[in-house]
Amino acid sequence: MADRQYLERLSRELTDKGKLIEAGFVGLRIAAIPLDAPAVQIEEMRNAFFAGAQHLFSSIMTILEPDAEPTEKDMQRMDLIDKELRAFINDFTLRNCPTEGRS
Repeated sequence: MADRQYLERLSRELTDKGKLIEAGFVGLRIAAIPLDAPAVQIEEMRNAFFAGAQHLFSSIMTILEPDAEPTEKDMQRMDLIDKELRAFINDFTLRNCPTEGRS
């Protein structure tokens, strides 16, 4: 729980400094990259992480309707993105995050 609180605080601090994507990568690095990973692996994983974030953001900016206010179609598209990412994280969690106890 303390790790999560720390990551949430770090995310807020980095976001306030214009570093939201960097905050996400820091979380990924803590959670999934071995401490002894070579620098090239860390750099390549950071590149992939930022490329994914850039793709999502530029795609969102491209698909939004030109109106000043979000349209129903905009909301539908955002909902589909949300569902796709939730499905990914649910599947990822099932495959990679062991649970305690037995079912």
